[in-house]
Amino acid sequence: MRVLVLFDLPSVSKNEKRSYVRFRKALIEDGYVMMQYSIYMRFCRNLKDAQKHIVRVQAIAPKDGNIRILSVTEHQYENMILVIGEKTETEKSVGNEYVVIIE
Repeated sequence: MRVLVLFDLPSVSKNEKRSYVRFRKALIEDGYVMMQYSIYMRFCRNLKDAQKHIVRVQAIAPKDGNIRILSVTEHQYENMILVIGEKTETEKSVGNEYVVIIE
C-alpha cells in the first residue's frame, strides 16, 4: 500500500519557511519521496505500517496550512493515470516491482 501526503503550507514569513523546510525534511527522513511538488509518497507493507507513518506525519505537522493524507492499495496506485509529464526517476527505477526497506 502507499501513503500519499498532500500539503499546502504557507511560506511567506521566515518562521513559515522554516516550518515548511522542517516538515519536508521530516517526510524525507521517514522514507517519503516526492511525486510532485507538495505531494510525497511512501510505500508501506500493510495497513498497520501505514497507520504508524500517518501518526508520524500528524506529529510533525506544522500548526498552519493544509495537509491531507491518502492511503491507497498497490492496485489503486498502479491504476493512476499520468495525463501530462513523465514518471519520476524513482517511479522509473522501481517500475512495478516493490522495494521494501526493513528498519
